[in-house]
Amino acid sequence: QVQLVESGGGLVQAGGSLRLSCAASGRTFSLVAMGWFRQAPGKERDFVAAMNWSGSVTYYADSVKGRFTISRDNAKNTVYLQMNSLKPEDTAVYYCAARRGSYASTDITDFNSWGQGTQVTVSS
Repeated sequence: QVQLVESGGGLVQAGGSLRLSCAASGRTFSLVAMGWFRQAPGKERDFVAAMNWSGSVTYYADSVKGRFTISRDNAKNTVYLQMNSLKPEDTAVYYCAARRGSYASTDITDFNSWGQGTQVTVSS
């Protein structure tokens, strides 16, 4: 398994930007697909973005398409989520996840390693 630690969350005004980082440990990081999910209070954990092992394939939730960008640096064992034009409805705890296998997936059940989460709060 891969151990994951997120950082970069915080409080931002609507229209602002944040970049989340997820540092991974383990020699297999470059072989696994990664994803970002989020969970708002009282709601289920939802898919946000995903990327395959090389970064050549990406998927986004419709709600963030065009505003969020997922990327990875395999040399640094890190995956990023650049979030622009943030809205109050983006407020949630954001989780980084690694899946079983190299292909990108939007299915939460495909992911077996999770970070502790980082809070993102967008004020109106």
